[in-house]
Amino acid sequence: MKYIIHGSEAIPVFGRKWNLRIRAVHSLDSFANNPDSMPSGRRNGADNICEEDRMENEKIFGMYFAKVYPMLIARAERKGCTKDEVDGIASWLIGYSSDAIRGFLHSDLVYGDFFRQAPALNPGRRLIRGTVCGVRVENIEDSLMQEIRYLDKLVDELAKDKKMEQILRK
Repeated sequence: MKYIIHGSEAIPVFGRKWNLRIRAVHSLDSFANNPDSMPSGRRNGADNICEEDRMENEKIFGMYFAKVYPMLIARAERKGCTKDEVDGIASWLIGYSSDAIRGFLHSDLVYGDFFRQAPALNPGRRLIRGTVCGVRVENIEDSLMQEIRYLDKLVDELAKDKKMEQILRK
């Protein structure tokens, strides 16, 4: 069962998206002094990411890059954008060349490793704000998931016909 933390109350809710929204929006500070009052399974160690969230994230991290990246390209192409524009955004964000990205499409690289092995994460990525799937990217606690959502957010902005200068925070 999932809960929304409201004040000192834990209110049960249903649905998958609530899990990430809880973590991004609500602080669990009210349970910090009394962990026994926390609903079972909702807290894991010192951080606020529960085991259920961690398992969900690991599924995403373990997906093959060759399966995920073409979906990002398809999303942009449906809105009239090109693969080169998506490659340009990924290159700006992560530091890979377009040739390296294309090479990964023919490898067994998993999506999490694509971000973990990034040659140069752009410091301007911290300026990315907004929501992806109802979750504010600047509030995502898992740093690897945040990097993944940054790319999602930039591709969304591209699909919404924003200028590249705005997308790349120039």
